[in-house]
Amino acid sequence: MSVRRVDPVQPESFKFTAANAKWAKDQIKKYPKGKQASAVIPLLWRAQEQHDGWLPEPAIRAVAEILDMAVIRVLEVATFYTMFNLSPVGKYFVQLCGTTPCWLRGADDLKEVCRQVIGEQNQVTEDGMLSWLEVECLGSCTNAPMVQINKDYYEDLTAQSFEKLLNDLRQGKEVKPGPQNGRQFSCPEGGPTTLLNGSTSSKSKRSTSSKATPKRGGK
Repeated sequence: MSVRRVDPVQPESFKFTAANAKWAKDQIKKYPKGKQASAVIPLLWRAQEQHDGWLPEPAIRAVAEILDMAVIRVLEVATFYTMFNLSPVGKYFVQLCGTTPCWLRGADDLKEVCRQVIGEQNQVTEDGMLSWLEVECLGSCTNAPMVQINKDYYEDLTAQSFEKLLNDLRQGKEVKPGPQNGRQFSCPEGGPTTLLNGSTSSKSKRSTSSKATPKRGGK
């Protein structure tokens, strides 16, 4: 695992909004007295969401204070889990899967699109709209190659459809998550091939009802 450190440029302070502070208290109540440290991951995650998708060092300190934890313990969590971004990311943060199924289906082409449209990994575009990072398997191998952008999956990508997706996001156009080649979820490409109109089940019922019920004694 590569070394993960907080960004050298940090905001002066961090404070949960009133709504998020209430949410944090509700999370802490889920755990027994004295075990409030168990809420550290959800609180860090909410802090990251509040702070434009990345987790600043003052937020780590704020969470430590709320949970009565040593700052270093919270820092250990933040630097261990790659779900926490320790440097600024774009408004649309692209996580590009480069694991074997996606690689075999064209992930390298998607990486090249990222380099052309965005720049190198962890680099935010000048307009602040896009950044990207190569990650391990995101669990959508059937729809490879794919990316996760913020909370949504975009699957069955080609270099052309991926570039259009990034440009549409950048221009504020509406985009549709999921497969980008027209197929439904993980169905076969071209659409479903069975049970298209219920005819199979109907034939089965007719076949069953047409069979004569054998009489006792063979008569």
